[in-house]
Amino acid sequence: MLSAGHLREHSSLLLWLMRLTDVAISALCCGLGYALVFGGPASPPSVLYYQIAVIIALLLQVLVFQLFDLYRAWRGEDYLQQFTALLMAWTVVFAALAFLSVITKTSASFSRAWLLTWYFSGGAGLFLTRYALRSTLERLRARGYNLRHIVIFAAGVTGTRVLNSLCGAPETGLNIIGYYANESGGAVPEGIRRGSIDDGIAFLAGQRDIDQVWIAMPLREEELIRDIMERLRDTTADIRLVPDLFGYRLINHSISTIANMSVINLSVSPMDGVNRWIKAAEDRIFATLILLLASPLLLLLALGVKLSSPGPVLYRQERLSWNGQRFDMLKFRTMPVDAEATSGPVWANGTEKRATGFGGLLRRTSLDELPQFWNVLRGDMSIVGPRPERPVFVEKFRDEIPSYMRKHMVKAGITGWAQVNGWRGDTDLHERIEHDLYYIENWSLWLDLKIMLMTLFKGLVHKHAY
Repeated sequence: MLSAGHLREHSSLLLWLMRLTDVAISALCCGLGYALVFGGPASPPSVLYYQIAVIIALLLQVLVFQLFDLYRAWRGEDYLQQFTALLMAWTVVFAALAFLSVITKTSASFSRAWLLTWYFSGGAGLFLTRYALRSTLERLRARGYNLRHIVIFAAGVTGTRVLNSLCGAPETGLNIIGYYANESGGAVPEGIRRGSIDDGIAFLAGQRDIDQVWIAMPLREEELIRDIMERLRDTTADIRLVPDLFGYRLINHSISTIANMSVINLSVSPMDGVNRWIKAAEDRIFATLILLLASPLLLLLALGVKLSSPGPVLYRQERLSWNGQRFDMLKFRTMPVDAEATSGPVWANGTEKRATGFGGLLRRTSLDELPQFWNVLRGDMSIVGPRPERPVFVEKFRDEIPSYMRKHMVKAGITGWAQVNGWRGDTDLHERIEHDLYYIENWSLWLDLKIMLMTLFKGLVHKHAY
């Protein structure tokens, strides 16, 4: 049986095997697509163009996958993060191949069915391979193989949280050898060395098998952190700092280098750089398709609104979106024209009876919101995001609900993580904001697609849709 050290020494070999496996999967799926598309009675086309395309694509794949940092250890990191990077890299490869075929005027030489078969089968193969590899490695690490041995220098509750988190995640393969803190602190699991900071420094001086040193301390312990770093100057282990940020509401936190300075991002919008372009493309593509497919239904609903009560078909209401920008959100009109003439703005709830008969049906099925896809095409909204609110209620809630304004770090959406989890209408606003902030922190293309799919089954007809 392989020892832990033996597996660790071959980690770089494993990454090179991943490169070869990726190339093999891509080449195999290319051949599979060719066989499926041209394997019938019709004579296949010349393979020369296809062979050249495959060679170029494989070279692009090796380069692009490396640029997307796919060939590294993903120990303990989120599956979604790894698979999103893989999807983006695989799509970039094919986009680059398509671009090259257009500028060289060879695009007509390739079968679209072959390209699509190659793209989807190759993507599925790459995803399954990585999932199988990570699952296998996590099972091995949970059983004590392929470990990274670490020592923790701690202070305050920060160290306790780090200790408990790592002990509760054996699949990461992070094996805690020692936990050193000057105060007594909480209980330390059996088998882990315990002592003061000085004891930890002395222990490391005679060790060469420690892979990482974690310093888990509040930022106010600057002098102690500096002292530990100075006394560890001779160690060959990786040193990591885990600052006390647990109590902060972090959004898309990361570390940037600006003007040669390391800057910790505590709360920044995820819709920046390439993510902004991905989100915009997603919105425009899906909004266009939905409006085209739903156009007969839109005409029928417009006719129903017009016949059910006098007034315009569409209702415009001022809402707030990204960065607090105001826009006119479109809906099918569900109330009489003068519904708020005397009452002023009213927070919708299940007891109100302002909607017309046909308007009540539209609200219960969420069909009144279909015109908002035009808002998406205009760039006012996204398909997925926190629901926009009226300015009068924003002013009310911003002082009542912690972090309420952070929902405006992204564009407002027609549907969202809060809505598909039941937090819509007259429900707990604190829970709704918690779900909105979770979406912003964990945004990805996959999460958007998941929310869209959940909306079809859980978000259209709901007891809080009124």
